[in-house]
Amino acid sequence: MRWGIAGYGWVARDYMAPGIEAAGGEVVSVADPSEAARAAAEGHGAKGFASLEEMLAEERLEALYVASPNDRHEAAVRLAAAAGVPVLCEKPMAATLKGAEAIASAVAASPALYGTAFDQRYHPGHAALAEAVAAGAVGKVAAVRIVYCCWVDPTWSRGTGENWRADPKAAGGGAVLDLAPHGLDLVQRVLGEEVTDLHISLQNRVHPYAVEDGGVLSGRTPSGILLSMHTAYNTPEALPRRRLEVVGSEAMLVATDTMGQDPGGRLVRIDGLTGERAEVDFDRAASPFARQARAFMAGVRGGTHDFDVHRDLALMRRFFTAYEEARRWL
Repeated sequence: MRWGIAGYGWVARDYMAPGIEAAGGEVVSVADPSEAARAAAEGHGAKGFASLEEMLAEERLEALYVASPNDRHEAAVRLAAAAGVPVLCEKPMAATLKGAEAIASAVAASPALYGTAFDQRYHPGHAALAEAVAAGAVGKVAAVRIVYCCWVDPTWSRGTGENWRADPKAAGGGAVLDLAPHGLDLVQRVLGEEVTDLHISLQNRVHPYAVEDGGVLSGRTPSGILLSMHTAYNTPEALPRRRLEVVGSEAMLVATDTMGQDPGGRLVRIDGLTGERAEVDFDRAASPFARQARAFMAGVRGGTHDFDVHRDLALMRRFFTAYEEARRWL
């Protein structure tokens, strides 16, 4: 399947483009206003374009991956939808709720498949965790606890020369807008329930930029399962900072170092009576990005898939309601 990429930053360059290739696709072209980004893409065999309009006009694409700054998602998805090109757009759907609503409207008017790139859904460790929860491995689920943090200072760029994630216009927000949607979607994937009654507290504690560098979310599902999540850009990389726990009446499942772009990590079940720890096996070599690309291509070809713009828009509505309230007090 012939893929184009809109926005060739470090996630597209280091993870999604290799993931597409590993899944049997081909990245034939890249649209990015950065000459350096286009040169990097061309070094990997893709044709570079300065604009998405140009790329869509010249290339016969079968899928488009959008990884541009958040404030450019809406325009990119609109163009792809109008051209009938299936589009996989990075989370968050847009920098604002208005943008996310516009994306959903554009997708509704197009026959092409749309998906939000929640790659954490496709980590093999998270798939194994979801299967274990569904099989009753923890008993009755009481709570989910997530720590998903990293270090993003004002000069951070991962070799791209810019840090738009700390730019309030380009990103729309900071650490919580970037990282929390992954956690909220992953809870839905694991529990089969959305998170409601959402509350967010934000901080500007460490980094001198205009967006939040950390935050805590709490919420509850309709059946009463509690969520707590800490997301941050102010946690040094060498510290423990990526952990997902599902606490139940009989046991706890703990996934360590599975949150993020890389494969691997650990999944352990801790028995509630004995404290005995047992490793839960999963494919530690499989890339979540390759699995995501494979799933999207299957959907484009008419196969079963779990991409759902209505689910994703509902998540964005709940998130932005709590997020905008939290920003009033920042």
